[in-house]
Amino acid sequence: MRFGAFVPQGWRLDLVGIDRSDHWSTMVEVAKVIESSGYESLWVYDHFHTVPVPTQEVTYEAWTLMAALAAVTDTVRLGQMCTCNSYRPPAYLAKVATSIDSISNGRVEMGIGAGWYEHEYKGYGYDFDKPSVRIGRLKEAVEIMQALWTQDEVSYDGKHYQLDGAICQPKPVQEPHIPLWIAGGGEQLTLNVAARHAQYTNFGATRDEFIHKSNVLEGHCTDVGRDFDDIVRTSNFNVICAETEAGVQEALGWTKAHFTPFVGAERAAEIVQSNLLDAGTAGTPEQLVETLSAWSEAGMEYAITYFADAAYDTSGLELFAREVIPALS
Repeated sequence: MRFGAFVPQGWRLDLVGIDRSDHWSTMVEVAKVIESSGYESLWVYDHFHTVPVPTQEVTYEAWTLMAALAAVTDTVRLGQMCTCNSYRPPAYLAKVATSIDSISNGRVEMGIGAGWYEHEYKGYGYDFDKPSVRIGRLKEAVEIMQALWTQDEVSYDGKHYQLDGAICQPKPVQEPHIPLWIAGGGEQLTLNVAARHAQYTNFGATRDEFIHKSNVLEGHCTDVGRDFDDIVRTSNFNVICAETEAGVQEALGWTKAHFTPFVGAERAAEIVQSNLLDAGTAGTPEQLVETLSAWSEAGMEYAITYFADAAYDTSGLELFAREVIPALS
């Protein structure tokens, strides 16, 4: 199994209480811990308004962070989970991604999805089209990016996007192009796009859901003539990792207290229950190895981990790297 970890950027209220002048240094510190601890990749979210509720707390923009983090790291790979296709024209996004691939000497992962956060769509003036339209745009965007990364000049006449002689130089450092992570589990459309174009997928809130979506993806692969095993299946995990059961309980209490001022005690308790306890991802290293081993048996090959307290305390992030990653790699 391979592992990545998220850098705190504010979207999930994970920079609350830290002075703005210290935000960047905090993100850099966590990024360097991720890099030095043995995670293969670091990740950011592509959103503008915080969750689980929109607030006035900060959310730093994903691709700005990609460029900045590329300049302060050396080996760790750089991903977004995941870029919202609607927020940037795909030709422009292809240009941004390949520029950062050059800056980072070939370390960019291209995470992309159709988008879902209606509040920020409306807030920023984007049309929140029905899912079939958003996924139709995603399909065309992926085709455009692949073409711009591999061809000298691109013209494209799609339903949603048109190009006339677009040039994208420099080309990506990575060959044949930047890896595409197509995120989302929409069974009729999104997974069909993934079967055609993805090197990686990302879906599954539960192990049972992951297994079901994997079966659907395999069916699409058969339909389009793609080798199912060519696609690396990944999922995201909210994690608490502590040496002892008492330490786990302390971290759970911190998480609940952290969210309570924004969503109330009842909703904060629900977040802890659904994101951590029900998922079995709050535990000692031994317990986490057991949980993730079951996912591995289901075909999940790459875990992207999120530690809510990373901006304040990297000990859980580091403990996971020392004891869980070697047991599963």
